[in-house]
Amino acid sequence: MISRDQVTEAVHSSVETALGVEADEVTASATLLDDLGAESIDLLDILFRIERAIGVKIQAAELAEYVQGGIPDDEFGDVNEIVTPTGLAQLKKIMPQIDQDALAGKLAADKVMSLFTVDNLVQLVATRTEAADTVSVGA
Repeated sequence: MISRDQVTEAVHSSVETALGVEADEVTASATLLDDLGAESIDLLDILFRIERAIGVKIQAAELAEYVQGGIPDDEFGDVNEIVTPTGLAQLKKIMPQIDQDALAGKLAADKVMSLFTVDNLVQLVATRTEAADTVSVGA
């Protein structure tokens, strides 16, 4: 069983190494793309490093699925590619730090990942480790 502290350490270490940033820059509230400068290839590197560190495999596509919460694209974003109220409600579950009211009617669907923080990634990895533990315990 992997503890939340181990998950946090693995995520922080993976982000630091993959992005070449200092440990003090990798805060819970730092966004991976905007604050830390990650690009899509860097996200793959981070996910790979997390897998090597604690054995939790997360594909890049799963990251988007996690954020979107299974909501179909046409319900998540409107015809102008702006996140809908349904989409924003889902994002608030995954990214509790967002200001849903301030983003209403303004958040472009292609900018959603710019709001994804280190802590949001820790939560995703923690959720995956708990699911893996449940499966292995129940097996």
